[in-house]
Amino acid sequence: VARRIAAGNYSTVPATPRADEIGALASAFRTMQEGLIARESRIMDLAYRDTLTALPNRALYSERLDQAIEAAARVDSALAVLLMDLDHFKDVNDSLGHPIGDMLLCEVSARVQSVVRRSTETVARLGGDEFAILLPDATVADAKQIAAEIMHALEAPMTLDGHLVDVRASIGIAAFPAHGRESATLLRRADVAMYAAKRKNLGVAVWDDDYDQHSSDRLSLMSDLRQAVDNDELTLVYQPKVPLGSTSENYVEALVRWRHPTRGVVPPLEFIPFAEQTGYIRAITQWVLAHAVAQCAAWRAEGLAMNVSINLSARDLMDPELPERFALMLQQNFCAARWFTLEITESAILDDPAHAIENLKRLNALGCRLAIDDYGTGYSSLAYLRHLPVHELKIDKTFVIGMAHDRSDVVIVRSTIDLAHNMGLAVVAEGVEDEATFDRLRALGCDMVQGYWLSRPLGAAEIPAWIRGSAWTRSLPVEAKGLLRVV
Repeated sequence: VARRIAAGNYSTVPATPRADEIGALASAFRTMQEGLIARESRIMDLAYRDTLTALPNRALYSERLDQAIEAAARVDSALAVLLMDLDHFKDVNDSLGHPIGDMLLCEVSARVQSVVRRSTETVARLGGDEFAILLPDATVADAKQIAAEIMHALEAPMTLDGHLVDVRASIGIAAFPAHGRESATLLRRADVAMYAAKRKNLGVAVWDDDYDQHSSDRLSLMSDLRQAVDNDELTLVYQPKVPLGSTSENYVEALVRWRHPTRGVVPPLEFIPFAEQTGYIRAITQWVLAHAVAQCAAWRAEGLAMNVSINLSARDLMDPELPERFALMLQQNFCAARWFTLEITESAILDDPAHAIENLKRLNALGCRLAIDDYGTGYSSLAYLRHLPVHELKIDKTFVIGMAHDRSDVVIVRSTIDLAHNMGLAVVAEGVEDEATFDRLRALGCDMVQGYWLSRPLGAAEIPAWIRGSAWTRSLPVEAKGLLRVV
């Protein structure tokens, strides 16, 4: 027995103790054996288990993945690797504290394990808010189904120590042998797919060969983006917003464009998400605010009663210095705060409501207007928004464009306009692409409209001529029909 224990085999139990000196020795030997077993088990847990969630850690997951790949190769079967990352987990830690973050990770672990239940499957925590799942003998279709079930399991809000936390995740999938035959390749490609899902707001994405080129382009684009502000490669265009009523004021929305020296004009959807992920969005927003305020001041000096809307991101709302910087810009350019509307999305507020609302109150105190952008695409309700210091709702263009052929979109837009007006909020509809939609919105009592049918985004130098020559800048009585567009 002693030789077996020395060799690491603790399965043999010493003989039943006798009521003599040999029996006492056997009992002591058994106590020593149990202590060795307990210590070895603890050592194994530390080496192969995550101490917070008790899930397998990266080392154990890697071992199991290698073993699964060898087994799958022998019998010519498939397997799938899933990598999952929690969206905005850092914000939870920063705003609610690390103990709440730890509770969140444990709850996510439990919910994922409620979906991945087979004994041959593995759920592991690789570190931070990153989880990995191993599905032996699973196709891409099987993996997508499991991923969808995990996303569904995470949908229900979590109550953690009295805090209601909404969790969203991004999942990337790579399959053996279609996407790679080695563990390192599968993990890397699942990771790239996961970030594609996060970037495109897909929730779940499967590895695609095009991602290789995209990954290289992404790294290059991120590097170039950091120089865009310093090299004066950004520019602003302005899309007119047309009020549906008599007013002497003019309205535009400032939209940033990146004129890359070799790529040409890079669309916002291709660089704004990168900027938000890296935190560089704050530098871009600072540039946009400074130039939009200066341009508004120039228009006002020319006698144009101009009002400018500017977009803010979720990271901007978390910036405690934003209100002071914006106030200083207004003061330096002799601009009134009421000439500016700051647009934020529903999701930007929900990422960290406490900090977001505090900054919104401070911006509101300056005297500027606040608007909820892309309303209807997030999770908030008008009842929730009544507690925010906002003045305006912008109905998302997906509902506006759909009004021409989808009755349900008309109902949504009508209800939003009526409820918003009852709460004292103005309503802007973006995405007006035809006269029928324009007429319907005007009949429903919408306050302001915006879209390519009215005008494309224009350079700052083009705006005065558009205002002087466009029928939209004149009074729009309810019975007015067939006005000539100048775009």
